[in-house]
Amino acid sequence: MKTFFLTTMVVVFSLFFSSTIISQTQPAYKDMIGENPNADADIKIVGDFVKSLVSGDLDKAKSLMDPNYIGRGPSRIDSANVEKTLTNWQANYKTQTDRKVTFVTQTHKVLSGVFKGEWVSLWGNYTFTQAGKTITFPFQLTSRVADGKIMSSIIYFDNLYVATQLGFKLTPSESTTK
Repeated sequence: MKTFFLTTMVVVFSLFFSSTIISQTQPAYKDMIGENPNADADIKIVGDFVKSLVSGDLDKAKSLMDPNYIGRGPSRIDSANVEKTLTNWQANYKTQTDRKVTFVTQTHKVLSGVFKGEWVSLWGNYTFTQAGKTITFPFQLTSRVADGKIMSSIIYFDNLYVATQLGFKLTPSESTTK
């Protein structure tokens, strides 16, 4: 019994001190994040981009995107370049009316690492009418901006909620119902 207790205590102390060491190696916020020097301009670019997509001004939206733009979301495997993004929105215009968007924005600069650059986070609500149903849902978009263009973005929203509001049903496969 003493051996079990001693072993347990060694494990607990090892975990405590190793987690303390790990947390001490995590860079401080101020060492990783700074103020975006182009805050107002970058916020305007991303805001204008979203408004132009919703309003149907695809020429304006394209002018705000870097030619190598990649958008991701709502799931991690969804991605689109400039042309696919514009094509997807053209498809929305065929079925959606009364499109509206409201949002707030925030910006920061990542100082180093794989996410280095200026970022704009936008969160809000998107509303549209389709098949006589008005759907409103929250979304979150984060975009990296450089040289006055949107380089990349990722959007998050509950796609299943939107589909069920439009009348779609989630049906489990036969293998999960047995």
